[in-house]
Amino acid sequence: MKILRASLFFATVFVVAPSLFAATPVRALIIDGQNNHDWKKTTPVLKKILEDTGLFQVDVLTTPPVGGDFGTFRPAFTNYQLVVGNYNEYPKGDKWPLDVMTAFEQYMKNGGGYVSFHAADNAFPEWPAYNQMIGIGGWLGRTEKSGPYWYYQGGKLVSDPTPGPAGNHGARTPFVIVTREPKHPIMQGLPEKWMHASDELYSKMRGPGQNMTVLATGWSDPANRGTGHDEPMLLVLTFGKGRIFHTTLGHDTEAMACAGFITTLQRGAEWAATGKVTQKPPKDFPSADKASTRP
Repeated sequence: MKILRASLFFATVFVVAPSLFAATPVRALIIDGQNNHDWKKTTPVLKKILEDTGLFQVDVLTTPPVGGDFGTFRPAFTNYQLVVGNYNEYPKGDKWPLDVMTAFEQYMKNGGGYVSFHAADNAFPEWPAYNQMIGIGGWLGRTEKSGPYWYYQGGKLVSDPTPGPAGNHGARTPFVIVTREPKHPIMQGLPEKWMHASDELYSKMRGPGQNMTVLATGWSDPANRGTGHDEPMLLVLTFGKGRIFHTTLGHDTEAMACAGFITTLQRGAEWAATGKVTQKPPKDFPSADKASTRP
């Protein structure tokens, strides 16, 4: 894996320069380093999934550890067409420096792409722009003050302002993903329903929900500490000229082996980076009653 040290990243301008972005490969940056999930194992899998498409050239930037010196952590966002978040400060980690947050906001406003991967939607509960980018998030003290609780009911997206904490999941189990926006480029050609491999099913997610489209949902089973609602699993959003693909899936490498996870991540990343999807659905995509995994 190509690891780029934080000290090598200095962003001197906060404007996305289209000339930096070749048609192929798409330059992508994964940011990790702090997470309550095993980022040391999941980041290499994320990198491989993206590079297996033949579309992406992927670098990795690892932050200092909890309590470390962020003085040289200055990601050169404008060198990349896509940023992939595999970072959160749960439970007592570090926020990014203010100038890095400002640089990332400007990068997105000017047309950058972002993928929020699984627990990256736990990150930065007090950063308004980030929560607008991801639409909904959980844990780290989020409540109704962070925004309403969003779920599907009667085939429609519902925003529920009832007070309460954000973030919940039951034990890991396989579950069915239901496509809600079959005409979106990420979902086009995929089945209406498909079985996802054993994973956490996030629920009770709260946030502003602005410029947000829910692509797919999963039913949160009350028998597994669930809500009894169809919860957002895959989302797309816009922030200024920027595009965001948000997947709540992928708790660990076992869940990430699901062909459905791999396909939606690859297609979602391409859409976030370029605004289109050129990849065709694979032959091993899961069916409604049978999961499909890859070695």
